Amino acid sequence: MKSLLALLLAGCGAASAGTLFFGAYPDSVFAFDEATGKVTDRIKLETGLPVGLRLSEDKKTIYAITNDHSGIETIDVATRKVVKKFVLNNQTHNYRFYGGVPDPQGKLFYTVSTEITRQIDHYDVGKPKYTVIDLNEGKIVKTVEMTAEDEAAGGAGYRGGSFDISPDGKFLYQFRDAVVILSTEDFKVVEKIELSKPEDPGMASVGFGPVLDSIGEPGFHVSIFNSTDPIVRNRVFGFARFDLAKRTVEYKPIGPAPESMAGIHIAPDKKSAYTIVTTGKHGNGRCELWAFDLTTNRIVKQQEAACRTRFSFGMSSNGKKLYLYGAGFEFSVYDAATLKLEKTWNVGNDVTMAGLIVLQ
Repeated sequence: MKSLLALLLAGCGAASAGTLFFGAYPDSVFAFDEATGKVTDRIKLETGLPVGLRLSEDKKTIYAITNDHSGIETIDVATRKVVKKFVLNNQTHNYRFYGGVPDPQGKLFYTVSTEITRQIDHYDVGKPKYTVIDLNEGKIVKTVEMTAEDEAAGGAGYRGGSFDISPDGKFLYQFRDAVVILSTEDFKVVEKIELSKPEDPGMASVGFGPVLDSIGEPGFHVSIFNSTDPIVRNRVFGFARFDLAKRTVEYKPIGPAPESMAGIHIAPDKKSAYTIVTTGKHGNGRCELWAFDLTTNRIVKQQEAACRTRFSFGMSSNGKKLYLYGAGFEFSVYDAATLKLEKTWNVGNDVTMAGLIVLQ
């Protein structure tokens, strides 16, 4: 099996400690210094609870999606100030959306939304629609009906799917059981790449997972994937790298897919990767941190970790620490080399599951 290094960019050296940005109840985004383990800024959001964070391609802007009134707040990373904000809800109409992607110029935001209309004695819940939001005007400027197939499969933050956009802003990529390429003009399908029919004959079906922000690579969508072989239906997980320009997919399997996996993060040197897996539920649940050697595509270390009912998994900016956080006040900090619990940060506030943005 070829090394995963062939799929990833040449690694840069370990960097110094950076800054974490994460959502906090009831209405804030925290900036947290990794070196001191302290909150350095509390960025108050006027539109409510952050349920999603998205970093712009140039890493200068954070888009915070809020839940209370279906809003978007634009945060300038340098000043850590909200520079723009708006809500979509009004007295008779509410909207629900949880993900999406801004265009390269930061003018439009593409997502999938559900409209809820208030009537005299009831509410009418509409079907999910592809949606374009003008970030300058603060309003929806276009909606397009989804096909029954797209609605069932999910995408763009709807039912767990994900969106990405081409560098020129002309095409949207919807990652699910297939890579569906849509025109940003009218959301018509330009091309559909069936992941269920990969070139590798050992894979009967393939599905993309979430994007890996820790190895963001301009022009590429890098994510985990799950595949099933056609004989015994054994599930295998690995990495998939989609070239947004060439529209090609490369797969590198790792091993048998665990029961549950909370994302994979790759160290800056591109030689090591880490995840946390869960088996069982509640009182019978068991969590383990896994370390991978990407030069050999092998699991090289496993270590039991304290489970939480709900949590997210992240990595420090230099790749030396692993984080378990969310749905609580604490960040559990694990050493990436030993997978041992090193310390606990109490951030003094309940943390949302909106995601973690790590910047130098």
